[in-house]
Amino acid sequence: MSEGEETFGQVVIRYQQRFALVRQEMAKVVVGQQEIINNLLQALIANGHVLVEGIPGIAKTLTIRALAAVTGAQFSRVQFTPDLLPTDIIGITAYEEGRGFYTVKGPIFSNFILADEINRAPPKVQSALLESMQEKQVTIGKQTFPLPNPFFVMATQNPVENLGTYPLPEAQVDRFLFKLLMTYPTMQEEAEVMHRNMTLQKFEDYNLQPILTPEELMQAQQEVKRVYLDPKIEKYIVRLVDASRNPEKYEIEKGKYLEYGASPRSTIALFITAKAHAFIDGREYVTPSDIKHVAYPVLRHRLILNYEGQAEGVSSDDIIEELLAKVPIVEKR
Repeated sequence: MSEGEETFGQVVIRYQQRFALVRQEMAKVVVGQQEIINNLLQALIANGHVLVEGIPGIAKTLTIRALAAVTGAQFSRVQFTPDLLPTDIIGITAYEEGRGFYTVKGPIFSNFILADEINRAPPKVQSALLESMQEKQVTIGKQTFPLPNPFFVMATQNPVENLGTYPLPEAQVDRFLFKLLMTYPTMQEEAEVMHRNMTLQKFEDYNLQPILTPEELMQAQQEVKRVYLDPKIEKYIVRLVDASRNPEKYEIEKGKYLEYGASPRSTIALFITAKAHAFIDGREYVTPSDIKHVAYPVLRHRLILNYEGQAEGVSSDDIIEELLAKVPIVEKR
């Protein structure tokens, strides 16, 4: 290492301080929801996408818009409706006399995409978005276009309404790195929301300052890969996923409510998001507590409950809680 060059430890501390400023700046407009903001930042530097479930009016749109503003990124919002077409998202090839064929790019060509109420759109539209998420490119007509970097999708779905909705297939849900549950604010936060709400003020009035640049975000996505993860913790990740598939082996009582355990994507997601959690926390290494922090958003949408589990009102979070309690961190001899 040449003189004056940062050590990895210094890089981690620098980013920890920058992310603290990001949270501080977002707090000007978003009241509470600190856990959601932390998880969004982790998913962002882990280069993944997020599915957020929450009732309408709980600041889902505001949160992602604020995150885009403080990272200097371009933001697009797509309101999903039953009559939406794939071309409404990705764009079209048009023809004009004297100009010939040309491409009109859709709202997908942004850094941050809010896919609002994704479960309202028909499967063909959902697939168009999810393909873009997976491939980081879009095909319009005969041409393929790369999507801008960084590229981050936050899709929302309303859990209380079923009329006119198309549930996301499990294979598509699995492509989201995290599934987050956005809950009601506390009474104290609610009182603050009354004064700092978007009905009385414009978003621009809050004058959010960009703390990070898109280039710094992409650099963070590279740096996070350097966080050390011990082979013993790697084995712990594998055991957690294995316990979801073979619950009887680990004496997981609620395992009887599982139809299918976690997919191989879960193992990859736990691996990279644990590093992201440590990175944002200002550490160069992963601890078992990092795994336990990210286990809920990584696994909750990847554990498929059987009919008995649904009838009994068991949630995937209940099963994750038992997995974390019973799967040993260090393998027993």
